[in-house]
Amino acid sequence: MKTNRTKILSVLLGLTILASCKKDEPIGVTPITEHKYIRLMLSDANSTELTLVNPLKLETSKFNAKHAKSALYTTASGRFATLIHRDFNFIENFDSGFEFHGDHVDLKGTPKFASLTGTANKPTHFKSKGNEILTFNDGDGSLSICKEEDFHNNGAVMRTIATNVIAHHGAMTKFNNGNYAITVKDGSIAGSLPERVKIIDGNGSEVNASTIQTKGIHGNASNGSVSLFGSASGVLLVYQNGNQELIEHPSNFSTAWFGSILETSNDNKFIGYTAAMGAYLIDVTTKQITPIIENKDIMHCKLDYSNKNLIVMLLNGNLRIYNSSTGVLKKDGKVFMETLKTETSKPFLAATERFIYLVDPKEGEINQISTTNFSDVKKIKVSEKPFSITILGYENSQAH
Repeated sequence: MKTNRTKILSVLLGLTILASCKKDEPIGVTPITEHKYIRLMLSDANSTELTLVNPLKLETSKFNAKHAKSALYTTASGRFATLIHRDFNFIENFDSGFEFHGDHVDLKGTPKFASLTGTANKPTHFKSKGNEILTFNDGDGSLSICKEEDFHNNGAVMRTIATNVIAHHGAMTKFNNGNYAITVKDGSIAGSLPERVKIIDGNGSEVNASTIQTKGIHGNASNGSVSLFGSASGVLLVYQNGNQELIEHPSNFSTAWFGSILETSNDNKFIGYTAAMGAYLIDVTTKQITPIIENKDIMHCKLDYSNKNLIVMLLNGNLRIYNSSTGVLKKDGKVFMETLKTETSKPFLAATERFIYLVDPKEGEINQISTTNFSDVKKIKVSEKPFSITILGYENSQAH
């Protein structure tokens, strides 16, 4: 009898230990991986080498741009990357080979350079809306424009629009009605920054003149109905009907102002960033500016690929993720070593909903960091000294 009782107790103890093990160990749990149709593209500071990364498989492919140190951007469709070579007055485009169809992705050939290129006078500021891409050219104040359907037409080039403004460090946005808001230099302040914004049509003719003079403009964003420009006089709102107004900076700003304006996934919410103060939520409906993070040691302030999350990287190596529409902090933690403000080769990043891609230019590699678990890190070797990064493709894994 005693022996049977001992056997029963042993069996029960074994079952308890087994249940405990199953509870503690996530057996059979599929680890989070990147979406199948996401790609990363990186340029290099010292060579023409381009690295195309498949972050799901942690694999790389190599291509060659026309010049080193190209600035990389993604078109609004997500399919193409635009490479701007400002110092060489040249623009080229790269096709990921992916095409989005609402609920799935089709393959359209292999990754390759598009035929269409552009020649412009110091192309600097990039924008894309719908199937159109455009650059503001600092050398003469013109715009260069093209459409994605022409990218693979042999001999196709970007069209130049004369805007009747003098050369300056400018910017532009496109409205839903097809017109453009572009900056204007009137010479009222010293330097290359513009002071005003006017609206032109697709031929460069003025539709609405500037009605507000500022003390300098840099940084802009738009929801298609209203465009925001960071300025030393406040946030300049330019509506597609030509109306203009200023939103005052917070009272503690003194001489600080937003040099960067970011578009969120909410049409009425934008983010203003200044290194002197931090990142702030701008509501164009209420005309209110509220702090998200007030910190003078921010190294990077960027939106993720979906524009739903604000990614803030601090010099001390901490990374914070905020809801871009509400400013609510979602995650905070250490992901990198401390970086000095004087460091000339700082790490830089891009992000999807699932991963932060933190580029270490000194090591020539990407740290793929899970957005839900900062200790989940994988490294991807890319090039000798990566210079710029952009995300291509779609946060989708469904094929046709």
